Order: sequence, then C-alpha cells, then structure tokens
Amino acid sequence: MRNESSDLLKRLEHTIWAPPAATLSKWRQRAIRGVRLVYVLVRDILAGKLTLWTMSLVYTSLLSMVPLLALSFSVLKAFGVHNQVGPLLDNLLEPLGEQGQEITRRLIGFIEQMNVGVLGAVGLALLIYTVVSLIQKVEEAFNAIWHVTELRGIGERFSRYLSVLLIGPLLVFAAAGVTAAALGSGVVRAILDVEPIGSLAVAVGKVLPYALVIGAFTFVYVFVPHTRVRFGPALAAGAVGGALWQTAGWAFAAFVVSSTHYAAVYSSFAILVLFLIWLYVSWLVLLVGAALAFYLQHPEYLYAKPGEPRLSNRMRERLALAIVHEVGRRFVRGDPPPTLQELTHLLNVPMHSVKIILEALARGGILRKTNDDPPALLPARELSQLMVADVLAKVRAAGEDEFLGADALPLPQHVEAIATSVERAIASSSAASVRSMIDAASAACPALPSDAAAATMHRGEAQRAPTE
Repeated sequence: MRNESSDLLKRLEHTIWAPPAATLSKWRQRAIRGVRLVYVLVRDILAGKLTLWTMSLVYTSLLSMVPLLALSFSVLKAFGVHNQVGPLLDNLLEPLGEQGQEITRRLIGFIEQMNVGVLGAVGLALLIYTVVSLIQKVEEAFNAIWHVTELRGIGERFSRYLSVLLIGPLLVFAAAGVTAAALGSGVVRAILDVEPIGSLAVAVGKVLPYALVIGAFTFVYVFVPHTRVRFGPALAAGAVGGALWQTAGWAFAAFVVSSTHYAAVYSSFAILVLFLIWLYVSWLVLLVGAALAFYLQHPEYLYAKPGEPRLSNRMRERLALAIVHEVGRRFVRGDPPPTLQELTHLLNVPMHSVKIILEALARGGILRKTNDDPPALLPARELSQLMVADVLAKVRAAGEDEFLGADALPLPQHVEAIATSVERAIASSSAASVRSMIDAASAACPALPSDAAAATMHRGEAQRAPTE
C-alpha cells in the first residue's frame, strides 16, 4: 500500500513538473501553472515557511495592540471621531461572536484608562517603539516572502510608519464619516427612492464590504514590500485573500457557535484562546495572499524543490554572460539600463540567482549600479577593453575573498598543474571582448528586435537550467 501511494505521488509530481511548457497549448500551460501555484503555496504552508512568520506576528500583535489602539484613539479623539473605534473592533472580531464583543469592551476600557501624558519621555518612547515593531515585523515578513534583502532607508521607513500610525486611521474614519453624512442627506435619500437606483444601491451595499476588504488587501500587498509590486498580481491576490478571510470568518463563527467544549477545557482563558486562534488565521490569510502575489509576479519561482534555487557552476557562468550581454547591448544602443526586476523577467530566472550574479559582477568591477530607485545597471569598464575571460573569472572566484579561497586549499603538484592548465584553457578560449560578443550576437539576429531576440535566447537557456 505504501509503495502504491509512493508511485501515485511520483506520477502526480511528474505530471505537474515534467511537461515542457513550449510543447503545450496556452490553456494547458495556464492550467499547469495554476496547479503548480497551488502546490507551491501548500508546500510553503506545510513546510512552516509562512506559519513561522504568522506566529511571530501574533506574538507581536499581542504586545502592540493596546499601544497601537491608544495612539490611534488619541489622534481620532482630537478630531471627535474616537467613538468609531469600538464598532470597527466589533466588525474585525465579529467571527468570535459574544466573545469578540467582550474583547472589544476590555480593549476600549484599557485605552480609556491609559493616560499617555503621565508616561514620561521614556514610557512614550517605549510605547511608540512597541507599535512600530509591529509594522516593522509585517514589513520583514513581506520582504522575506518577496525575497527582498535590502531594507528601506530610515527616513522612508519613518515617513511610512508615521503615515500608517497617525494619518491612516484618520483617513479611514474621515471617509466613513463622509459616506455616512452623504447617505443621510435629503438629496441622496431622494435619489435612492428612484428605481432602479435604489435597488442598485442596495446591491452595491451588499457587495461594498467585500470590495473594501479586497481593496485593503490589495493596498497592503502593494504598499508594504520593499519592491515594485505590479497592480495585477496584487489585485488578484487581494481578491483571493479577501475571499479567504471572509470564508475563514464564517467558518470560525460557525465553530464558535457550535462548539461548547472549549469553555469547559479552558475556562476563563477561553476568550484569550479564541482570540489568539483568530489572530493566527487572519495573519496567515494575509501572508498567503502575499505569497500568491509574489508567485503571480514571479512564476520563475514555481519549481519542484523547496528552498532557494542553487545553480550549477556552468549555469552561473552562462547567466553572467547573459547579464553582461544584456547590460552592454542596451548601453551600446543607448537604451535605458535594465534593473534587477527587468533582468529577472527577461531571463526567466529566479531573482535570487540573478541577484547573486549581479553582486559578484559588481564586486568584480564588471558592472556598477546607478543611484536610481530601483537602481539600474551599467558597464563599469569600456566594453572593448572588457574581456569575456574577466567576466567568467569574477563569477568563478566570487566569494573566495570572504570564505574559502584557492590559496587555502593546497593541492599536490601534479594536481595543481592540471588546475592551472584548466584556468589557462578557459582564459585562452574566451579571449574575445564583451563588445565583440555583443556585435556578433546582434549580427546573428538581424531580423528580430533586439529585446525579443535577447528574450528568446535567454529564455531558452533558462528553461534548460537545472536547479539543485
């Protein structure tokens, strides 16, 4: 029985990952990509990649919830709309039923009793730090999902966090107040009495909560990661995330109503346990949507094996030549220099692999980054003076100055002679300059536009790239 299950699993994996995309029709390619997407998402959840960040966010939420609400309450109180905090919490905790209302009353009681003025400078600083840590933790989780290692600058982070903490709640409740005032005006009521406008308004009112949730999820997916997120993948992920969140709310509410055993087991801690579970579900849904947006924008990460892809030495060299060719070709033609995102999309290679090669080429003085945001890539040397052998040598020796170098691994004399001859053979066989390589490639594909030709050649190599 175990062998039959193992064989079935192997056949299933072969069906999902084996078919070459170029030989299939478009609808089959999309179907296989959808299956791969679901497979990878489930694998990430089961492997703990998303659940670990979810547990971290739940813990941070418990520490920062009251300070966050206190700061928002203080800002809203200055504008006279602080009474809307309670109904908002009731809506967020609605799946908990009566337990959610009890949590809302206790949170509001804590907030009303908190006097920020008596905390002092140190206490106020700790209060703000606790709140900022939650937003920072959310950003770190999204950056990890998007494989982003470079953080935003301190000034940009400060402005974004400040807008979320102070301006965000004010805008939300101001929009709610304007909507309520508009719906309460006589002119609007008279218009709504006219059919079919009234029926249409009722239908819109039923759909509006879902649209607001989807819009909020989409905004978070675009706003939080420190990378450029296209609106299409963010909207699709926002729709799926919003639907999952609503479905999870219904399921959780049904569980709370139908289950009577948790109160007998946990006694007075039952409210806290249910609250923690709902927090966990909510954060997990948000992170699953973020992962979905990432895979929709970067389908090159849909591969069979978990973890970061590890290219072979041969593929590292081929990828370096492809990158240098594309950067040099655009420089010669006077086109805008490519960015990391553009190279990732053009070469159809995971961004992590492209970034490793770019860092090796930048440290080796082959390429340099501009000061733009995001930074673009330019040649660091004259292309006619830059040899292909130099590009290969920098990639093959990348990391030796930081970890284990060739000098730290002495070889027997006859073995050292063979290694030296291999190095010389590589150098002598790649004595052409990068400029001559670009000119030869352009002459070989005169009928295709340069971008299409480069994309075709590089994508063909990338599809044959093995991951280890």
